[in-house]
Amino acid sequence: VHSQIQQGIHFKKEYGQHILKNPLVIQSIVDKAAIRPTDTVLEIGPGTGNMTMKMVDKCKKIVACEVDVRMVAELQKRVQGTPAASKIQFIVGDVLKTDLPYFDICVANMPYQISSPFVFKLLLHRPFFRCAVLMFQREFAQRLIAKPGDKLYCRLSVNTQLLARVDHLMKVGKNNFKPPPQVESSVVRIEPKVPPPPINFQEWDGLVRIVFVRKNKTLGAGFKSQAVIDMLDKNYRIHCSVNSIPVPVDMDIKAKVLEILTESGYS
Repeated sequence: VHSQIQQGIHFKKEYGQHILKNPLVIQSIVDKAAIRPTDTVLEIGPGTGNMTMKMVDKCKKIVACEVDVRMVAELQKRVQGTPAASKIQFIVGDVLKTDLPYFDICVANMPYQISSPFVFKLLLHRPFFRCAVLMFQREFAQRLIAKPGDKLYCRLSVNTQLLARVDHLMKVGKNNFKPPPQVESSVVRIEPKVPPPPINFQEWDGLVRIVFVRKNKTLGAGFKSQAVIDMLDKNYRIHCSVNSIPVPVDMDIKAKVLEILTESGYS
């Protein structure tokens, strides 16, 4: 019956819908999530419920966030009249615009176009969750786990590894999906660092943006650009205004930046 349901659905490209159909891959992902009977599981993009049905008996509750009302209707039909029906709560809408509820574990076959903003929404979510097991496009997963010196090391690598431990769990070929995506996929496990590093993340991310704005530029060149100097000058004056700090009359932000770069050996 369920295969007939799937055959009757036209998958929407704009939602990045690629249903994971291989039961062995699904089971492996669920096993790696190590779900406990007391857990609330957040599932992003449950689709027709192949993964949901493997998890529902293992946990206390599933919160399923799905943007496509047709998929929600199919999954509701699938569990109707079964004990699973009372254990699944649906959130219909765009996960990036949704206030996430409390959850212990997040499991998702991610729509690949929202991967980056979702990772940071997840990592800044409070209270802390235990772990997330997520399917991503292979190259995106490689960026998450890249180390300094790797070709793919980038702002995403720095920020994710600042806030979490990230591990590559398994590769998943495109033929395990319906319809098959154009790219290969990987499953990663993300475990937030508790407590998090004592930083203002927005300020830190602003710094990292400048560092990675041109990958082959030196730090000195990045910070000496006029656009960055102007931004730093503006931000400093706002900071002083908000905190009632007098701005020195002869304040020269460019000279200050050059001084710091020279002292730290990055000039």
